[in-house]
Amino acid sequence: MPFAIYVLGLMIFSMTTSEFMVAGMISSLSEEFGVSVGAIGFLISAYAAGMIIGGPMLTVGLLKVPRKQAFLTMAFIFIIGQTLGALAYSYEVMLIARIITGISSSACFGVSLAICFNLVGPQSRGRAASIVLGGLMVATAIGLPAAIIFDQYFGWRSSFWAVVVLVLLSGLLGQLTIPTTPRPESVSIRNELGAFRNRNLWVAYATSMLIIGATFAAFSYFSPILTDLTGYAAGTVPLLLAIYGAATVIGNIVTGRLADRYMMFILTIGLVTLTVALVAFGLFAHNPIVAMIAVMVVGLAGVPMNPAMATRITRVAGTGSLVTTVHGSVISLGIVIGSSIGGLTIDAGFGLASPLWVGALLAILGLFSLIPYLLNKGSESKLSSHSAATGPSPNLRRPTFHRELDVYKSKECQ
Repeated sequence: MPFAIYVLGLMIFSMTTSEFMVAGMISSLSEEFGVSVGAIGFLISAYAAGMIIGGPMLTVGLLKVPRKQAFLTMAFIFIIGQTLGALAYSYEVMLIARIITGISSSACFGVSLAICFNLVGPQSRGRAASIVLGGLMVATAIGLPAAIIFDQYFGWRSSFWAVVVLVLLSGLLGQLTIPTTPRPESVSIRNELGAFRNRNLWVAYATSMLIIGATFAAFSYFSPILTDLTGYAAGTVPLLLAIYGAATVIGNIVTGRLADRYMMFILTIGLVTLTVALVAFGLFAHNPIVAMIAVMVVGLAGVPMNPAMATRITRVAGTGSLVTTVHGSVISLGIVIGSSIGGLTIDAGFGLASPLWVGALLAILGLFSLIPYLLNKGSESKLSSHSAATGPSPNLRRPTFHRELDVYKSKECQ
């Protein structure tokens, strides 16, 4: 793997740490700005909203900019937002800062994947994606706990400044290691948008959203479930969450190695495993051993499906920046949907274990979303073998009969 891919992973790690760390310093921010805990929760939602809505819009504006320059531009905008957050003197300023960082983070997510896909051959894209997306897993396992420690010992502003330094370092390394590419004059917004006419792309997006939604419906409420239902001491929960984070890193390494060859197998087995783990957790939430095993299995099987998800998107619709950015937005939407529905079920009186059942239901729906592919096995790969190497082709918008006829003629010519 080119060293630049690891630099991209460092950037994702830095930005994702910023996304997650507010959840670990809610009390400090609530006291600082004199607002309720619920209001601080909106800072998390504001970041997610920026990722979902603003990221694709910013990407469209930068489509004709060379990807390296776009990457550095995103980093610069993120640093502005993060610095604004570190200096924030009021809740309103912090809210604006979170929106800015969310927008730039989403766009940088998509551009980073587009760059990494072009640095390696089609047969290595899953592994490359696992390294870049590994930044997300490491942010859960290391970035969030580190931000909490900074908050406890040096104040919450130090956590924000630490992220500023990391993003600045990632940008400087990116300037040195990411190859300079010519201006993509051939890229047109119409062609980029044309990829979204492919129904298989939306099915793939739906699967990704359901996988992440199922995982975060449970993960968002692990802490109260493990303390109030399972009976673990509050001091033990950070250790269990660290184990979860370590499991996601290990799972990501494994799926990254296998995603290029066994993409659909990983998605199918991963969703089955995730469903079983969440159902078992829901049935035996009071059993400490079952709960600990379930947390580990969710860590191994949930978010680590990301490399396979990313590989599927490239095979369906190519490696365009807008396609990959929207995929990042879909993943963020999955986080919002899963955690929101899980919280609503608790507020509705269904109990602390209800988010686990919400996660299991979303995972089952994820399995159902694979049925169109399984019924017409391999159709996505057949229709996108060209786009995976060169980007989305106008031919993908042609009727199925004509596409199959083209494939037949091609074989005859060979």
